[in-house]
Parts: sequence; structure tokens; C-alpha cells
Amino acid sequence: MQSPTPQSHAVSIDQLTFQYPGSGRTTVLDIPHWQIERGEQVFLKGPSGSGKTTLLNLLAGTLQARSGTLQVLGVNLAQRSARQRDHFRAAHIGVVFQQFNLIPYLSVRDNLLLAAKLGGTTTATALERSALLFDTLKLDEQLLSEHPTRLSAGQQQRAAIVRALVNAPEILIADEPTSALDSQLRDSFVQHLLALTREWQSTLIFVSHDDSLGRQFQRVTALAEINRHGDRHAD
Repeated sequence: MQSPTPQSHAVSIDQLTFQYPGSGRTTVLDIPHWQIERGEQVFLKGPSGSGKTTLLNLLAGTLQARSGTLQVLGVNLAQRSARQRDHFRAAHIGVVFQQFNLIPYLSVRDNLLLAAKLGGTTTATALERSALLFDTLKLDEQLLSEHPTRLSAGQQQRAAIVRALVNAPEILIADEPTSALDSQLRDSFVQHLLALTREWQSTLIFVSHDDSLGRQFQRVTALAEINRHGDRHAD
């Protein structure tokens, strides 16, 4: 598996198009060119159904581009097998999901250690990072022994950040991560996420339909500005 290229952009897209199989070849994404520099904090906005989640899935390697070039950290994911993309994502990309996706029958600690194992991080390093992140995010370490279902929505979301950062990923992708939070928790969450990715020198790609969050970011991009086509049922 090709390793990331240090001199490369975090994301580089050229002439990328994507259609879901069986969709009548309806084009969901048609992006002529888009780049993100390493260390940038990008707010990607667009209404529900505009293709934001599809783009994130391509960047994370859970979907495969069939046309054009999609390079992440200098690696062309379109040319990699599903298994290679899975390994690459585990080692280099952290994802914060809209629905948290913590495994309910595992403790928070075991959720974190599973992510660490998949990303090639040792248990000792994972626990050290987790302790630091728990402190930064104002989470009680006693929650490590709890199952996610016993945590509040805000606690689950912060635990999901810890899981996404446990491997110190070069890229952190956040897909509508504040949808389950009230306004106070939402603003605190975004501030923590921005501070953490600056400290860890990670590239942040944050997706939301809530335009008000964009003012906290270095760079705001509307998907409609880079995508020449869209499908209202794409996300």
C-alpha cells in the first residue's frame, strides 16, 4: 500500500465524477478541481441531499471514484482496493459520524482500543492520548468503563472525537456532527474540535448544513461552488 507523500496536499481532486450504481447514471458529483492544504480547517456547507456525505465517503475511501483523480495525502484512492482503502483510512483518517457510531455492546475504553488496534496504535499510546483528550474535552475518565448507551448525547459526541483522534490522524472528517446537540453543546463542540486539530496539526473537513458554524473556520466552501451537478437524494 502506497504511503502518504509528505509534500502532497491533504486532498487533491481533478475531474472527479461519481454516480451510484443503479441510479440511472444520475451524476451526484462532478468536481473539476478542488484542493485542501495540510493543516487547513475547512467548513463544507450545502443543503441536505446536495452530495456532501457522498463526497466525504469518497474522501474516507468507503466509496470508490470511477472517473477522475482523487488523491488523499498523495495517495490515489480510486486506484486502491476496498481492503487497501480500509487500511489507509484506519491509519490516516479519523471520522466523526453524525450518529456517533460507537459500538453499544463495548465499553468506551474498548471502543477506543478497537479503533487504535485497527489504526496500528499501541494500547499504551492510545490510553495516553485518550487521557489527554478526555481532560481537554472535560470528560470524566470514569466514563471509560461505561457503555455508550449510558452516556448523554454530548458525552457520546465527545467520546466519538476521542475515538477519531486516538490514532493522531492526518485528516479528521466530521459529518454533520452537531445535529444531535443543543446550541450550547454545539458551539462548545466546534470550539474543542478546532482547538484539537490545530494542536494536533490535523486537517479538518467539517460538513454541515448549518451556515452559522462557518464563521469559526479558516475556509468556507459551498459544495455548489465546486460541484457542477447534484442530486437532491444524494446524501
